[in-house]
Amino acid sequence: MVNLDGRIMHVSATDELGVVGSGTELRFVQSGRRVVAKYAGGTIRRGCLIGHLHGAKLDWSYLQREASGQLHWGRSVCDLVEQSDGRIRIVEHFQWHSRPGAGVNVFEEPLARD
Repeated sequence: MVNLDGRIMHVSATDELGVVGSGTELRFVQSGRRVVAKYAGGTIRRGCLIGHLHGAKLDWSYLQREASGQLHWGRSVCDLVEQSDGRIRIVEHFQWHSRPGAGVNVFEEPLARD
């Protein structure tokens, strides 16, 4: 099972219906199969996601306050991909529940700095 505990991720690709972007940072906490993350940056003032791991899949629900002051929420099914250098990539297939639309975002750990 992939361990996301303590990992920090940034957005590497955003769907046209997505609102996270290159300035958004996610910080993960994991306990067993349960995963929680807080995120902020770019057009997101504050966001939280809560989910469960199922092998290489992660299902989560999210709630975020955007820079406009609006609250938006939805649900995602994510594919977790372990890269050859040990970093994790998350390919998120999201479905908005508070507005129309769905799409795909990609989150990745930054490269380690020497």
